[in-house]
Amino acid sequence: MQDELRRLYPDAECALDYANPWQLLVATILSAQSTDERVNLVTPSLFRRFPGPVEMSEATQEEVETEIQSIGLFRNKAKNLRGAASRLVELHGGAVPQSLEALVALPGVARKTANVVRGVAWGLADGVVVDTHVARLSWRMGFSSERHNVVKIERDLMWLIPHDDWVMISHRLIFHGRRVCAARSPRCDVCQLFTWCHSAGRLESRERRLEQARARKGGNG
Repeated sequence: MQDELRRLYPDAECALDYANPWQLLVATILSAQSTDERVNLVTPSLFRRFPGPVEMSEATQEEVETEIQSIGLFRNKAKNLRGAASRLVELHGGAVPQSLEALVALPGVARKTANVVRGVAWGLADGVVVDTHVARLSWRMGFSSERHNVVKIERDLMWLIPHDDWVMISHRLIFHGRRVCAARSPRCDVCQLFTWCHSAGRLESRERRLEQARARKGGNG
């Protein structure tokens, strides 16, 4: 299945718009509990106003909030952005560090965010990024028996997937989740991974039951 994912999505990449590690870090912090599309609408103006950690560290809370107020949890995220920027200026000369330990020490940066930055910016991998798409597809395709525990899902993927693919497997699964294997209405009829999917039978059966229920409801109406 990994070979097929590689063939299907040779263009798989991070969906966040960024030009350097600083912008990637900011966009990834903003993307928590928000969509990449929404973040990409906000960051052009944000990056023009605060092009680097120095400018962000000197901004007021209100100034940052004004720029990102259309994103969920914007007040807390503004606080984290300012805190992370100040830490970068004070401890790292305004540069985004490459080490996992230094990244997770920044405000607003947990393991998932650090893995995104390290993997996308430098091709480094200490683990596998598990977002909602990766978690859903990992369960449906039998990569993990877990449905919601991202720590265990990541552990299972790290055991199954060769280290060289730890960065790209997330991008490919996210692409497939967005284009084919949606949460509510997976397009099993066009899925080229259907024969490998552990959940295909259950999903197909569920769809048949839903169609039968709709037919009964229509008939009784």
